[in-house]
Amino acid sequence: MRRLTTFTCSGETLGASLDPADGAVGVLMVTGGSQTRTGSHRIYERLAKTLSERGYPMFRFDRRGVGDSSGDDPGFRGSGPDIAAALAAFRAEQPQLRAIAGFGLCDGATALALDAKPFERLILVNPWLVEADPGAPPPAAVREHYRTQLASREGWKRLLTGDLSYGKLVGGVLRAARATRTRLARQVAIALKSSGTPVHLILARRDGTAIAAAEQWRSKRFARVYSDPQFIESDSHTFARAGDADALLAAVLRVLPPPR
Repeated sequence: MRRLTTFTCSGETLGASLDPADGAVGVLMVTGGSQTRTGSHRIYERLAKTLSERGYPMFRFDRRGVGDSSGDDPGFRGSGPDIAAALAAFRAEQPQLRAIAGFGLCDGATALALDAKPFERLILVNPWLVEADPGAPPPAAVREHYRTQLASREGWKRLLTGDLSYGKLVGGVLRAARATRTRLARQVAIALKSSGTPVHLILARRDGTAIAAAEQWRSKRFARVYSDPQFIESDSHTFARAGDADALLAAVLRVLPPPR
């Protein structure tokens, strides 16, 4: 039965939820942005419940300054101590664990990737690898948008009738073409290569963050850690569309080892 717990990190008290199970393979869930451990439309809560019923102990937490946790939010780049403290608390709660997989969404996935060594494997969902300008989509998402426009009959109709601006299209493509790969992607690639931890990507095919991540993942810098991503046919970053939750569960189960 699920229960609430707390643990400490750098003098602060962090709120957490444990979905216990008898399995020896557990999953530590790391949220993205300022999301609490429940997640948008309860995505983490529901996934944790279902996986625990299948034998996987599940641990979720609010990092410092978020949700039920005290302190100042360190952001994903500063959340390494939070993840380490959560791992220790998880192992204390479920001492039978012989392996823990890290599951992260958006910049929660990035935080895991930057310090992957303690984990048996990583499941990175729509990872944040390209730091776009505030309010702007990642360049890869812009390119994909215009590529889709030009590949469709409706897109050409809009262009020929003036509903789609030729100048805007060309300008958008040129701006996206000039965009360079980010320092964050390089840092993640170096960290993953150094850790040697197996990595599995799950991507919403039409989500802007996932489109950007897929482009980076195919680049040479990730060659030594590359594995084929799993794609879910959705445009929802948090898998809010009908059928998304079941598709996400199936994708996660494909890459988790048996719980016992």
